[in-house]
Amino acid sequence: MKFVDEAIIEVHAGDGGNGVASFRREKYIPRGGPDGGDGGRGGSIYAVADRNINTLIDYRYARIHRAKRGENGRGADQYGRGADDVTLRVPVGTVIADADTGERLADLAHDGARALLAKGGAGGLGNLHFKSSTNRAPRQATPGEQGESRRLRLELRVLADVGLLGLPNAGKSTLIRAISSARPKVADYPFTTLAPNLGVVRVDEGRSFVVADIPGLIEGAADGAGLGHQFLRHLQRTRLLLHVVDLAPLDPEADPVHDARAIVRELKRYDPALHDKPRWLVLNKLDLIPEGERDKAVAAFVRSLRWKGPVFAIAAIDGEGCRPLVYAIGEWLDAHPLAAEPAAEPTPVVVKPAPVRARRVRRAPDEDPS
Repeated sequence: MKFVDEAIIEVHAGDGGNGVASFRREKYIPRGGPDGGDGGRGGSIYAVADRNINTLIDYRYARIHRAKRGENGRGADQYGRGADDVTLRVPVGTVIADADTGERLADLAHDGARALLAKGGAGGLGNLHFKSSTNRAPRQATPGEQGESRRLRLELRVLADVGLLGLPNAGKSTLIRAISSARPKVADYPFTTLAPNLGVVRVDEGRSFVVADIPGLIEGAADGAGLGHQFLRHLQRTRLLLHVVDLAPLDPEADPVHDARAIVRELKRYDPALHDKPRWLVLNKLDLIPEGERDKAVAAFVRSLRWKGPVFAIAAIDGEGCRPLVYAIGEWLDAHPLAAEPAAEPTPVVVKPAPVRARRVRRAPDEDPS
């Protein structure tokens, strides 16, 4: 299935049903009085996070979602039926924003989270509500309120504990294959990864974490080079970033230190908060360096980059150095737990009610005014 992580949709809540002006007419009851009922409420539209859905592909093609309007009121004190609400199921991690104003409406970060996207209109009032001791034959009734309509942008941000960052062909997909059961495509040409991949890494009995692999980032991504910043949003929920560097590039003119600094600059240009996340350096493809020169190559790279954080040297193709990396990540995640998730409650959307307008009902010339 094609991975779709962004979609723009329209939601139209249902209008409220109109109230009715009616009078009771039965044999031997010439002055039965008003009996017009209220209109039913229009259907609202909600979004619910569902862990069984992985992409937004359903909303790439079904762009318009409408709820039904409420029924009109009727005589004999009969109220109109309210319309059913419409529920849109979206993947966990979906962020919903107004496409016109950019205002964020909801962040459905856990399974079962629910948000109100468009509120249905309230039903109008029948003339039953306007009777009084001085107005025994009211002819006023109000129309139903209009339901809310919005253009929304749905944006999926995958949920992972660890994110892999680096140039194309740095070995990110090979690394995720080495430490998890995920099987992303691996080839000897750049941009083999065109969509994020998730893998569950088992540390030991009862301990695991989720790692996300995104397409490679290159210098100039902010200006649209390569795949641009299209997939960097998927790293914003991670707690730890692994900057994977190819320590033995095939191109003899390539400079791994310059490339590593370029990736960091692109990260900062995209989102300073993402740049400030904890980040470890993972030097990959150690197997392509003669065994006696590996320690010297690692030390020279770290010294040239002026890196002061944790450093791991691995060969993802055969798993060398991967288990110590996995154990270190597990210990770090245990020492930096996530905050408790809030309860799944509807996210309110402010809706301005339409003004109540009285509606005059015409009567036939021979109609009894009482």
